[in-house]
Amino acid sequence: MADTLHPAAPHHLPFFITPPGETDVLMVVLAFFLAFSVLGFGVFYFRLHSLPEHLAHKSKKIQAELVALLCLISLFTHQHIFWIIALVLAFIELPDFGGPLNRIAGSAEKLAGFKPGEGYVELPNPAAGYAHAEEMPVEAVSATKPIDGAITLPPRADGPTKHRERVHA
Repeated sequence: MADTLHPAAPHHLPFFITPPGETDVLMVVLAFFLAFSVLGFGVFYFRLHSLPEHLAHKSKKIQAELVALLCLISLFTHQHIFWIIALVLAFIELPDFGGPLNRIAGSAEKLAGFKPGEGYVELPNPAAGYAHAEEMPVEAVSATKPIDGAITLPPRADGPTKHRERVHA
């Protein structure tokens, strides 16, 4: 009785119509297709959002962390301008400000008689031992008296002079 068709049904039924009690093959195939499509779109979306970060890391640029931060901001806020800024920043090479400044600091240390890297000294805080500023003696604040523990420089070999003539090369 299940093999007989309804008299109003057409004689040739399409392949996706299943008899009662059997597995709907088309629905199972479409469910897998939908799951893989959503997963693939998600991977593509995240890969696209991290594209500027990958570009910045490949060239070892200084601004790679800023680019990564802008990518995360655009991912969570859905403001595409952050992603565009990150992409432009990944392609632009910022000038190196640190190199010339380090050379200037090294030259200043050399002129002061220090070896390279010795010029950075942390001075102790004169008010560190006092709970309130009112208790601090005036001598601790005075700029004319050297602070205990501060490094004092020996006099230069060429003696103190008021000013030195610059030699221009």
